[in-house]
Amino acid sequence: MSGTLLSIRNLTTCFDTAAGVVRAVDNVSLDIRRGETLALLGESGCGKSITAFSVMRLVPAPAGRISAGQVRLDGQELLMLPEVAMRKVRGNRIAMIFQEPMTSLNPVLTIGDQIGEAVRHHEGDNDGSVRGRVIELLDAVGIPEPQRRLREYPHQLSGGMKQRIMIAIALAGEPELLIADEPTTALDVTIQAQVLELLRELQRRTGMAILMITHDLGVVSEMADRVAVMYAGQIVEQASRDDFFAEPRHPYSRKLFESLPDIDKRNEALAVIHGSVPPLSSRFSGCRFADRCEYAWDACHSREPELLSLDNGPQVRCHLFDTALAASARAMPERVAAQAISPAQGNDDSVLLDVQDMKIHFPIHKGLLRRTAGYVYAVDGVSLQIRKGRTLALVGESGCGKTTIGKGILQLIRPTAGQVLFDDDELTRLTGEALRQRRADVQIIFQDPYSSMNPRMMVRDIIQEGLVALAIETDAQRREARVDELLVQVGLPVESKFRYPHEFSGGQRQRICIARALAVNPQLIICDEPTSALDVSVQAQILNQLKELQQRIGLAYLFITHNLSVVAYLADEVAVMYLGRIVEQGSVNEVLQHPKHPYTRALLSAIPVIDQQRQRHVIHLEGDLPSPSAPPAGCHFHARCNEAMPRCRQAYPGISRFSDSHFARCYLYPQPD
Repeated sequence: MSGTLLSIRNLTTCFDTAAGVVRAVDNVSLDIRRGETLALLGESGCGKSITAFSVMRLVPAPAGRISAGQVRLDGQELLMLPEVAMRKVRGNRIAMIFQEPMTSLNPVLTIGDQIGEAVRHHEGDNDGSVRGRVIELLDAVGIPEPQRRLREYPHQLSGGMKQRIMIAIALAGEPELLIADEPTTALDVTIQAQVLELLRELQRRTGMAILMITHDLGVVSEMADRVAVMYAGQIVEQASRDDFFAEPRHPYSRKLFESLPDIDKRNEALAVIHGSVPPLSSRFSGCRFADRCEYAWDACHSREPELLSLDNGPQVRCHLFDTALAASARAMPERVAAQAISPAQGNDDSVLLDVQDMKIHFPIHKGLLRRTAGYVYAVDGVSLQIRKGRTLALVGESGCGKTTIGKGILQLIRPTAGQVLFDDDELTRLTGEALRQRRADVQIIFQDPYSSMNPRMMVRDIIQEGLVALAIETDAQRREARVDELLVQVGLPVESKFRYPHEFSGGQRQRICIARALAVNPQLIICDEPTSALDVSVQAQILNQLKELQQRIGLAYLFITHNLSVVAYLADEVAVMYLGRIVEQGSVNEVLQHPKHPYTRALLSAIPVIDQQRQRHVIHLEGDLPSPSAPPAGCHFHARCNEAMPRCRQAYPGISRFSDSHFARCYLYPQPD
């Protein structure tokens, strides 16, 4: 690794809006050396992606413009190039992969056509050589049977394979710099591990540099050589990876670390960054983080800090490290004491929800007469229990049936077979008004809060909707008082009830969804990936909120997720799901500390770690999740398991018990008689 490849100096990118000029990127300077990975870390809206678009000269016009600065690629000034010349830089020398591959791929073109388009742009129109190059690229990014995949469409591929296709398109021009914009945020941990390993291998093979844009500290720890932290359009800290993880300097960076959930913080509230990012249309006279910083003093509000270079290499934009202000600076403590959270009060530990052998099979219709040609076995014999005031986490890869179970419990999808007992009521037999009344006891919080709310309704109407629909409160004044009470309960100001969903941040919208669920006084809330798209600090706010509500009013949760760090912090019990069935279940300590099933061990091994002293060995799963319409014979996991035996292919394993609460379905352990 030697020499600077990309040099950014004093880059400023502005947008003209009704509120004034927004400085989305404000005087940013960065260097990326050949062959290294620089992680650009920060919360949503801090300017990370706009920095990347500015480097690529893809800032949306006419509202957006690069108003100042220099961007040099190997000494060549990119901001002065005419557009025709810049097109030769994009893809050839600098390539970019985006966060959501499905929205970046054309759904009506085959994979071969889309990669071929990129190859033709860089190498010419010779059809024979283009096809060979496309196959070569597919093979390079680890796509099995590349010749067959040429004729497939994006919807026929898994999320991980679609991201690999995006990487193949980016590699078509053999770029010197690859910009990866949140490339793993929406992926399962197993697919994330595959994509990160692929990027590392391609970097070793080609020597390209990578600008990794992310808000995931685990990904930063795994991938980065150096780290730059961005806040409100500015770089507030730069350091080598080892220095950054050993001692984050800026108060914002420290808060990000304290916001991370893990099993050691189960009995305390996670640190949160109070307030919100200031509007970038403001004229700043001091530090942009000052209003949210617990170490701020007068100088922080009146004097803008410079990016200071420390003796041992790191840079930090903070008055705490300015020797000229050292006399008036307050000392930074090692760690702010965390607020303890007590266990739920008055918990009688009785079973609230009892699901027995639930099956949800969707028919596959074919032909003109729509005859049933088979079934999708989305949920295939699942049994689970949730006790009052407790949290059961349901984990597994996308497509394993987690969300379908939640909808089956709510009777939004009627189970094909099995029982759903809620407080001894059989929900599958309820219809009409009886079912509507029971739904007040079981509510759901969806993954995407914005799409689950009517954008034309004010918050007050969104929260009141359940009260009106279920005729729980007929008096308008009492409904209004209930809305005010709920908003305070979830930490939002009462006056926010007169605003619309688009006027809130992602974390605030999720709080509104929690208030809506609480409005009808439920006993159980199904949380369907409620934090997967949130920044770590916003995630901490939501997790604190859920835990505090459970402690205060005894709520029970079915928490559907693939984030095992969140599980370690929030859950009491864990059920691991694979292809429609529970393969392991137990207390959070039993499953996470002593996993038995090979699939559970693979999931845990794929989680990026931020502890630089820990070494992890990723267990790579062969192939993709099989289709639930044609599950493998025997153990459904045997085709991807590196410990499979001949008997695994013959019959599905029974339950092997390790304690009263911990079991797994695997032939590695003694089977029941």
